[in-house]
Amino acid sequence: MTQTIPIERPPVVPFERPRPTYVPGRRHVLDMDDFSRQEIEDTFQNADAMREVMNREIKKVPTLRGKTVITLFTEASTRTRVSFEQAGKILSADVINVSGSGSSVEKGESLYNTALTLQAMNADIIVVRHGHSGAPHFLARHLDACVINAGDGAHAHPTQALLDMYTMRNYFGRVEGLKVAIVGDILYSRVARSNLWGLTTMGAEVTLCAPPTLLPQDLLDRRADIEGHPFANVRIVTDIENALEGADVVYALRLQLERQQAGHLPSLREYSREYGINEERLKLASPGALVMHPGPMNEGVEIDPAVAHGSRSMIEEQVTNGVAIRMALLYSVATPIREGYPRLP
Repeated sequence: MTQTIPIERPPVVPFERPRPTYVPGRRHVLDMDDFSRQEIEDTFQNADAMREVMNREIKKVPTLRGKTVITLFTEASTRTRVSFEQAGKILSADVINVSGSGSSVEKGESLYNTALTLQAMNADIIVVRHGHSGAPHFLARHLDACVINAGDGAHAHPTQALLDMYTMRNYFGRVEGLKVAIVGDILYSRVARSNLWGLTTMGAEVTLCAPPTLLPQDLLDRRADIEGHPFANVRIVTDIENALEGADVVYALRLQLERQQAGHLPSLREYSREYGINEERLKLASPGALVMHPGPMNEGVEIDPAVAHGSRSMIEEQVTNGVAIRMALLYSVATPIREGYPRLP
């Protein structure tokens, strides 16, 4: 006779968000998981002031005069690096760009020795993009300077998430209650992970859509078993028509082409046929739905050119808002704050 062995489910444990790094007026911007809703809204208000500066005839204010910003990018980037550079220069900071190509990092220098070098330069703010997850956190522990994460491995891209939510808020007047469908390579996307934290914090209704091989099980497992899990209400689907139904925002992620070589996808053509955002599929979304993409795009793969450059596309607006958000973040980390966030005159 077969003996039945009872299986006990793991006990339900409460979920606790990481404690904020520094509130209000944080010292570092490392990830979205420790941003409070109020802090996100305050960042948006500061970005509004920065947009006003960007629209002036003379786009220059002395807010960060005398401050030094170093952008350390060990991965190739155009939008994010130039956006931070422009943000710093509008605020009158001295901006020094350090790229991975030809740098000591490329020659094998350890991240710790790089940190010591940056420390010796007495920089006020270090903006870092690194291929290894956790690199900005490491620098933040070893530097006196403020550290802003401009993307680390597949882990996080907080400034992208903030500019994305800011774009939604500017168009709809809110983020709370919006139905946001994120489609694509979610497993390896630092953009998706940071947006997931930010959007759920702000009360959006998030749907993730991807092939089963590109869904982040580490973020989604045991949601039902963990009391207060922030992603408990996130919807997971593998059918794109289901994901886009009634969506207010359709967010297409860049498909990293090496995923096909790694065996996650049968072919790019197959992916485009099953998950590409085209005009016909966009009809399933709400009539006023927006289309967003973090860039750079693989047109004809994850998004059709007609959609990418169509009337619903907010991709160029995202770029503009990226400068405003990064100005707001540079301002907030570099400015001593006692009560709340300061405002530009």
